[in-house]
Amino acid sequence: MRVTAPVRVLTVDDQAMVRTALNAMLRRSPGIEVVGEAADGAAAVERAFALRPDVVLMDVRMPGTTGVEATARLLGDWPHPAVPRPRVLVLTTFDLDEYVHAALRAGASGFLLKNTTADRLTEAVAAVAAGEPTLAPTVARRLIDTYSGLPPGLTSGAAPDTLTERERAVALLVARGLSNARIARELALTEPAVKSTVTRVLTRLGLENRVQIALAVLKGQEP
Repeated sequence: MRVTAPVRVLTVDDQAMVRTALNAMLRRSPGIEVVGEAADGAAAVERAFALRPDVVLMDVRMPGTTGVEATARLLGDWPHPAVPRPRVLVLTTFDLDEYVHAALRAGASGFLLKNTTADRLTEAVAAVAAGEPTLAPTVARRLIDTYSGLPPGLTSGAAPDTLTERERAVALLVARGLSNARIARELALTEPAVKSTVTRVLTRLGLENRVQIALAVLKGQEP
């Protein structure tokens, strides 16, 4: 019987009460192990280098080294060649757009609102750990007009219309932040079929990751 190792998470937030709440929500999932926490960006980098987590749950606005700076340093200066870099899942609020798209450019794999539910939090952590970047749709809508560097096909707003019916259905669920497993259940498909479809969507739209798919879909839905 194959035993899957739990996803190892480092939580980063300058408020102790927030870290406690996040850790409590994460520990409810048997598939997640909280291996440490940090109160600022500099400590986050130091702790991540030492603990080698799978996912860093990163606040953005912190005194001293911000979450954006920590993300860039963590992913750019990773000291363990034989160990994959951790994925960074950014915690944000509506008034932090400038931090969010800066974190995306720094290499963050996903964005989650601080008022998220426990189920959404654990699902997002698992998805990011599996290489499935995730983006809260409400954050995506606020990024569409401000994020620089998107491929031309995405900013046109018409690209999703070039997809097949199945590709569009999968793209819409990606935009809702669902993992491949959830999408497979929703559409009665296998996970390999969903993964293949996501790859085709990326190719058709000239995009690089699931976050950009979410942005493309939401741009296409604007009036």
